[in-house]
Amino acid sequence: MGMNIKQGCRYSVLVPTSMGLRVTPESGQPVQCSDVLHLYATSAETNVASIPSYLGMPVKVLTAFVKDSPFASFIKSNLRSRGMDFEGPEVEQGGPWGYRHQINVADSGYGSRGPRVWNDRAGEVGRTLDAKDFDLERIFGEEGVQFVHLSGLIAALSPETGRFCLEVVRAAKKYGSLVSFDLNYRASFWKDREDELRSIFKEICSLADVLVGNEEDFQLCLGLEGPEAGGRDLSAKIEGFKEMIMKVRAQYPCVSVFATTLRQVIDTNSHKWGAVMLADDEWQVVEPRDIHVLDRIGGGDGFVGGLLYGILKGWEPERWIQFGWASGALATTFLTDYAQPADEEQVWSIWNGNARVKR
Repeated sequence: MGMNIKQGCRYSVLVPTSMGLRVTPESGQPVQCSDVLHLYATSAETNVASIPSYLGMPVKVLTAFVKDSPFASFIKSNLRSRGMDFEGPEVEQGGPWGYRHQINVADSGYGSRGPRVWNDRAGEVGRTLDAKDFDLERIFGEEGVQFVHLSGLIAALSPETGRFCLEVVRAAKKYGSLVSFDLNYRASFWKDREDELRSIFKEICSLADVLVGNEEDFQLCLGLEGPEAGGRDLSAKIEGFKEMIMKVRAQYPCVSVFATTLRQVIDTNSHKWGAVMLADDEWQVVEPRDIHVLDRIGGGDGFVGGLLYGILKGWEPERWIQFGWASGALATTFLTDYAQPADEEQVWSIWNGNARVKR
C-alpha cells in the first residue's frame, strides 16, 4: 500500500501545539519529597514530531510564546536542539497574573509506586492560538507540508485552538497535505463542551488520513457506541478495537489508517506493550511484549511518530507498525517525554529485541 504523499515540500511534518514545561524529580522520586527537579520542554504534538526530526526529516511547529519570558527562550532553544523550525506570535504577558507556558509537574514513579502528574495550565498562552496569526497560504501553498499531525489535546484546549486546528486542517487538505489526528480524549477538557468539541472532532476526522486512538477515544469523541473496555484482557481489547474501527471506517471512508497502542502495566518499570493497525483492508497486530520503562510518558506519542515516519519513508504497512511500536518503546527509556533516536538502526534493534552493546 502507498499513500499519496505530496512531493517538493519544505517540511515533512507540521504540528500545531501549545508548548509547555515539565518539572520532574531525580531518580523516580515523588514530587512532594524532592528538592532537586529537572526542567524539560514538552508537548504531545512535538513528542510525535521528534521521531522524524531526529531521524533527519524537516519539521515545523506552529505555537505561541510569552513575549520576553525566559521559559519561552528555554522552549525555543529546546526546539532548535531537536532540529525543528517554529513560528508563532509573541504574546504580551500582561503582568504577573497574565499569560504563561503550561507546567506539568510529574514524577516517573518506581516499582510498585505509580507515576503521578499534576497539570498546572492556568493562563496558558497556547490557548490563544489563532489562524490569523499565521500565513497558512504561505506555509501550505509555498513552503509545502507532507503531513500535519495534531491531537485532541490541542484541538480541545480552548474554543480558539479548536477553530485554529480546523483552519490548519482545511488549509492542509486544500494543498494536498496528509492529516494525522490522535484523538486523545481528556475528560477535564470536555466538561460542559461535548457538543462544541464533538462537532470539531468530527470535521477533523472527516478530513483525516490517519486516525489514532483507543476505542474509548472514538466512543467519547465521536459519540459512537461500543463495548465496555474496563478490566478486559489485551486480547479482548484487540477485538474490541477492531469492532469499533469497523464502525468508524463506515462513517469516515476518507481515513486510510487506524491505529492504537496496547499497554498492560505490570509495575511502573515493566509493561506489556503492543499495537493494532488497520491500513486499508489489512489488520496488522503487534502482540504485547515485555518492555522496560524508565518513564512512561510519551510512549504513545513515540508510537505515532514512528508510524508517520514509516509512512513518509514509503515502507510497507507491516513496517509502519513495527517501527511505531519500537519508537514508543524507545520513548519510555528517556526522561524527556520524547524519544531521541540516534538512527533507524537503534529503533530496529529494539524491535528485534537486541539490547547488546554496539561498539
